[in-house]
Amino acid sequence: MTPNRLRNFASSTLLRLLHGRSFGHLGKGSRIVRPAGIERPDRIFIDDDVFIAPLTGLQVYDQQDAGRLDIARGCKIGRFNHIYALGRVSLGEKVLTANGVYISDNTHDFADIDTAIMDQPIKQLGETAIGDGTWIGHNAVVFGARIGRNCVIAANSVVSHDIPDCSVVVGVNRIVKRYDSVTRSWRATASDGAFDTD
Repeated sequence: MTPNRLRNFASSTLLRLLHGRSFGHLGKGSRIVRPAGIERPDRIFIDDDVFIAPLTGLQVYDQQDAGRLDIARGCKIGRFNHIYALGRVSLGEKVLTANGVYISDNTHDFADIDTAIMDQPIKQLGETAIGDGTWIGHNAVVFGARIGRNCVIAANSVVSHDIPDCSVVVGVNRIVKRYDSVTRSWRATASDGAFDTD
């Protein structure tokens, strides 16, 4: 085992020993390595065999114990991710995220132009859910959206609208390809996910 892997293993083991019982659930074989921060672990539920790479933050906003973050079995979360739940954020089984991914179900309100945005309330969006087997690329942002299973969210994409199963998304909510169960192939689509006719 390399020195870096040894350090990561020791870090995740120590976190489990000292703080494992403070989580809503921390499953068997799951490892959280040198987190950037964890807020409200009692509202965070992590299933078995989850790996969370260094410097990722997990946060549930303390609002009448309504918030909840669920990370299902076998997920692999990259470095420098920030996952923030005000209401509900859930990641399905075997979701893979690259580095620098941001996932949340909220945003800052900015309705009052005479008040600094940081002094305005946090605005609840819809539930954010990532389907089983989805891959989220480097520096992508997902907020207030439900992404289907086995999707690819390209690097630097922004997803704020629901995305159907087996879709490839680039840019801002732009679907460029989707799996067609009739032809049993991946086909190009219009930006809304409808299959091209030609």
